[in-house]
Amino acid sequence: MQRNGGGAGAGGQPWLLRRVRLTWLSFMLFFILVFFPLIAHYYLTTIDEAGGPEKHIFGPRPGGELCEAKHVQDLCRIRESVSEELLQLEAKRQELNGEISRLNMRIEACKRSIDSAKQDLLQLKNVISQTEHSYKELMAQNQPKLSLPVRLLPDKEDPGLPPPKSARSCRLRSCFDYARCPLTSGFPVYVYDTASYPWADFIDPLVKQAFAASVKSNIYITDNPSIACLYLVLVGELQESSPPPPPSELEKQLKALPYWRSDGHNHVLVHFSRKSMTQNFLYNVSTGRAAVAQSTFLEQQYREGFDLVVSPLVHALSEPNFLEVPPQVPVKRKYLFTFQGERVESLRSSLQEGPPQTFEEEMEGDPPADYDDRIIGTLKAVQDSHLDQVLVEFTCKNPRPSLPTEWALCGEREDRLEVLKVSTFGLVIAPGDGQLVASAGCGMRLFEALEVGTIPVVLGDHSRLPYHQLIRWSEAAIIVPKPRVTELHFLLRSLSDNDMLAMRRQGRFLWETYFSTSENVLNTLLACIRTSIQVPAAPIKEEPAHEIPHKAGKLAGTDANLADNGDLDLGPVETEPPYASPRFLRNFTYTASETYRAWNRAPGPFHLFPHTPLDPVLPSEAKFLGSGTGFRPIGGGTGGSGKEFQAALGGNVPREQFTVVMLTYEREEVLMNSLERLNGLPYLNKVVVVWNSPKPPSDDLLWPDIGLPIVKNSLNNRFLPWDVVETEAILSIDDDAHLRHDEIMFGFRVWREARDRIVGFPGRYHAWDVNHQSWLYNSNYSCELSMVLTGAAFFHKYYAYLYSYVMPQAIRDMVDEYINCEDIAMNFLVSHITRKPPIKVTSRWTFRCPGCPQALSHDDSHFHEQVHQLLRQSVRLHAAAVHTVRVDSVLFKTRLPHDKTKCFKFI
Repeated sequence: MQRNGGGAGAGGQPWLLRRVRLTWLSFMLFFILVFFPLIAHYYLTTIDEAGGPEKHIFGPRPGGELCEAKHVQDLCRIRESVSEELLQLEAKRQELNGEISRLNMRIEACKRSIDSAKQDLLQLKNVISQTEHSYKELMAQNQPKLSLPVRLLPDKEDPGLPPPKSARSCRLRSCFDYARCPLTSGFPVYVYDTASYPWADFIDPLVKQAFAASVKSNIYITDNPSIACLYLVLVGELQESSPPPPPSELEKQLKALPYWRSDGHNHVLVHFSRKSMTQNFLYNVSTGRAAVAQSTFLEQQYREGFDLVVSPLVHALSEPNFLEVPPQVPVKRKYLFTFQGERVESLRSSLQEGPPQTFEEEMEGDPPADYDDRIIGTLKAVQDSHLDQVLVEFTCKNPRPSLPTEWALCGEREDRLEVLKVSTFGLVIAPGDGQLVASAGCGMRLFEALEVGTIPVVLGDHSRLPYHQLIRWSEAAIIVPKPRVTELHFLLRSLSDNDMLAMRRQGRFLWETYFSTSENVLNTLLACIRTSIQVPAAPIKEEPAHEIPHKAGKLAGTDANLADNGDLDLGPVETEPPYASPRFLRNFTYTASETYRAWNRAPGPFHLFPHTPLDPVLPSEAKFLGSGTGFRPIGGGTGGSGKEFQAALGGNVPREQFTVVMLTYEREEVLMNSLERLNGLPYLNKVVVVWNSPKPPSDDLLWPDIGLPIVKNSLNNRFLPWDVVETEAILSIDDDAHLRHDEIMFGFRVWREARDRIVGFPGRYHAWDVNHQSWLYNSNYSCELSMVLTGAAFFHKYYAYLYSYVMPQAIRDMVDEYINCEDIAMNFLVSHITRKPPIKVTSRWTFRCPGCPQALSHDDSHFHEQVHQLLRQSVRLHAAAVHTVRVDSVLFKTRLPHDKTKCFKFI
């Protein structure tokens, strides 16, 4: 225990010493840190006071003395500059605050003005809306929108007609029941079954077959006799070996027809003639109120304005070979005129006795058969004079059977056509018997002359030519009375080339339209009756479009290069959704007022046929291609020139759009780019893509969305009248055509001022090469143009119908064979119809996109030969096209090369 306690006391002494040391060390540190600075401060202060005021070392100095130091002078200057700037900024801040206050006050005032203006604008909008509504109501009352009227059909029971004085005095007003043919009935026609006739076995089989085939293709034929407006009965032509039935027996058979209704009103007895010698077995038959349509009539038999003189049925079951039709140019041929025939003696003239009559006495009565001797003598004298080459033959080796007093045809038809092909004029001498007002022989001569482009010269003004009630034969033939035969040579030599070419063209149109085929003959017969009773024609045929399944892609953008129109204003851009052209603009007045003009002119600006070229009614009163009416008269519109023209839509139609029909062939990337370039194009209604390839588009192909419908069709031609085209204007364009929006708009405005023409961009030139005796086709840059290619051109939709259904099939077959030249055929067709040239717009020469793959028809190996062949056939049928008119806008600011400045003389 002592050890432990002693240990503890010995161990506690060092711990105490360490504590004393720490306390001392802390005291010393405190003294140094506190008292030493105080002592140093006191010492320094004492030094400054002992040295005097001039020797202050550590004390403060006055402000001026501080700036005397060189190293701080710059800082002083900066301080003064900053002070001045701060003062200026402060002044500006105060000024801006004041301006902000004033502007805030103005903003508040403007807001109050805007609110007031909004109220006024809303009131004005209400007033304008009410005014527009009132205007539309007034327009609807004064000018209602025309539409297809409700179809009215005849009653089953006839109301009964007052009997005429005699069957010979029948006219439409007295013998035709108009109640069965309302204006909106559609003109239904019922045809009796030929096999049910008692006389059916005696009818020529070719005539029966041709008639049956024509009936099947006619749109007016109905199987329901209770609603029929007209009833057709085929009564001939009879076979040569079959004698005609007795008149009394034939009358009984006619009255036994189920819908004859005692007097045969609204019936037409049709007698088609294939031979020059036809049996007029209806002469002594009482037909009641039934009309007669045949090629041969006696004067006492023919009822003017009721019966019809029809053309002979030459091509019964076959179409004429259009490839062998001689060309219409040159105008003058080898012979000035020709005639081949042999006179058939009349029984009446052979029994006639008495002293010879003078010339005046002969003309007072019916000229006897021997009067034709004077014609023979005159024509032989002209031939012997050798002033012109003339071929006249009055004897035949093999004369065809003909009626008495008529001039018989000589030889075979092929031999007669060969003579007419080298004749400028062809004589048609009327029968010597004045009572024979129409004969199948004269009709046959007239048909053959028109077929080969020979101008008919009819000697005998008493003759009734086919459909003379509606056709102005004076525009296609020369009709002179027989007493003027002595002046005939002078008359024919006095005609100018232009007049002869115009008559030849008109004759070709009449032959192609009304006489060439059995179908045309039947259609002409029905059209003549329908026009006489003033029933509008049926709508023309439209081609249904079969859409290809496709996938819609992303929204298409606008090509900056195409959207940049420079200084050219696109005019009033449409903001409304696509709308179709009005289907009806004219009513019944158009049907009544344009009858003769429609029958005697090719389908043109005012002469368009709505169903077939045989229906002489403008499409304005019928459903026009499912899209609109026919051509509207140009002029008097809202267009103008210069700034006014390019700022307005042009034409006299306030609202109108166009449809793009784009042809493509296995070039998907090029097609997609072309469709995207159409995005934002003003007045575009829709785009129809004609996929002209047997291969369908790729399944993964994404079609661009341009904000408009894109209809895809396959395996069809670009010129078919598609039912999806609802506008009158069509922009036909190839998928590789590269056009700016301003160029398309300019072309559209020009087309609206010339709706009956082709208005396009690429031009071509063709002419006859005298040295090589062939057609020259120039596709290079040329100042002289004759056609506009349809690879980028506007045209009326009606021309698509004419191209597909009216133009001779031979031309379309050549286009299908060559897979080319459809634009040449379209140019000749339109120029033939309108007698007007196409119009080329803009001065650019190249419209193909750079780098695009070659087109389907890009094969130069046989290109020139194909073009030559098609030009040759087109000139045969349509004569030569006329030179192109060029229209350019001064706002395009075209820079013409030096070598093309001569082009200005054509503008």
